[in-house]
Amino acid sequence: MQIVSFSRVGEDAEEGDARSTTRALRLQYYVAMLIADAIAVMLALTLGSLLRFDTPFSPEAATLILGLVPFFCFFDLANMRPDYLNDWRRSIVSMLIALGKAVLVLLFFGFLLHAIGDASRLLVGYGVALAVVIALVLRTLIVTLSSRAFQGGAVNHVLLIDGVTMDIPAGQSALQIERIDGSDFNNPYLLDQFARRFADVDHLTVACHTDRRRDWAMALKGIGVRADIIIPELDDLGSVGHAMVAGSSTILISTDPLGPYDRIVKRAVDLALAISALAFLLPLLVIIAIAVKLDSRGPIFFRQQRVGYGNRLFMMYKFRSMKVETSDAKGGRSASRDDDRITRIGRIIRATSVDELPQLLNVLRGEMSVVGPRPHALGSLAGDQLFWHVDARYHHRHACKPGLTGLAQVRGLRGATHSREDLVSRLQADLEYLNNWSLWRDIMILLSTVRVIVHRNAY
Repeated sequence: MQIVSFSRVGEDAEEGDARSTTRALRLQYYVAMLIADAIAVMLALTLGSLLRFDTPFSPEAATLILGLVPFFCFFDLANMRPDYLNDWRRSIVSMLIALGKAVLVLLFFGFLLHAIGDASRLLVGYGVALAVVIALVLRTLIVTLSSRAFQGGAVNHVLLIDGVTMDIPAGQSALQIERIDGSDFNNPYLLDQFARRFADVDHLTVACHTDRRRDWAMALKGIGVRADIIIPELDDLGSVGHAMVAGSSTILISTDPLGPYDRIVKRAVDLALAISALAFLLPLLVIIAIAVKLDSRGPIFFRQQRVGYGNRLFMMYKFRSMKVETSDAKGGRSASRDDDRITRIGRIIRATSVDELPQLLNVLRGEMSVVGPRPHALGSLAGDQLFWHVDARYHHRHACKPGLTGLAQVRGLRGATHSREDLVSRLQADLEYLNNWSLWRDIMILLSTVRVIVHRNAY
């Protein structure tokens, strides 16, 4: 379903290939930085061991290397940004912060577990001091090389032009919208196309007419990419709180609520929980699958298109709880307490929420998280209005991955949305979760979910 079409503007006709090349080259330099970090620690502790014990291969140095290298590489990877490949000062500061965190974590857990309790303090001091010096030299060398390779273009920045005429700066990647079918920027299929088209973009700037700015601001809120809109009127104000693109002022309208480190931690927790849960619940899943198959004609799983991270559409899995001939693929009709579409087994698994367990597969695939805003079907209604027509902030909730459970669910906001207020109360909870995310809050939501697995609105 092609709703929007684009055309290239400017000199860079091979923009798609250029972006792919930039991503591949960026990855190579990221790997080079991590290898340099590891080399810096190993070389520093080897020299430190030589200074302290007159041997480069002491057991104490080997223990410190095995502990410090993984922590250093993890923290450095979590802090990496594309612009660090062009800016050696920011890159070095980030590297030093990562090294400091790694040393603190190693010392805390090492002494707590008595793993490095007997290590020489002089060896640790030599090792850290030498690691700073060697890492500084290696990082400066790598950033110097990467700056020459990218020539300032390590960040994938796209200028999107919608119905206006403007001069394109030399070297700027630009796209012009040729056609948009319809005027509803809330259309999930349109937003899905935007999300997939700009999935590899680091920074998106929109130039459009005044009457289109609000539409673009709302449409890009949940895209999960740094996005801004050109506002030439700001040039006259001399504001110091805006950026400049193509010679005009811009305002920031979207960014990712979770930083790289947060995303890595959240994904690691998701994988650990999903794999553990699937292994533990496998016998139960098999029993439910057999019961669903024997109870009524049709497949074991119900697959439905839902709106996910960055407004991308994906297929969500559930155990089938309704008769095949009366299933609602779009989700326009909410299940009711005495719904005649629900099968006998379906009524049991819906009441206990175990029909949602196959979504652990969506978590493994990276389409969902264990905790996050619940994904909604395309035809979901609040009263007689589609969800995204009820509140202009609706798509903001898609700035993180949807979850098996969320803040709205543990507050009892489940079941049919009979009125506008039913959706708005859930949306408020989802936006509160996004604005105040922390791993501790995810843990508390998971623990609270136990209380609402069986709920009066679960039918």
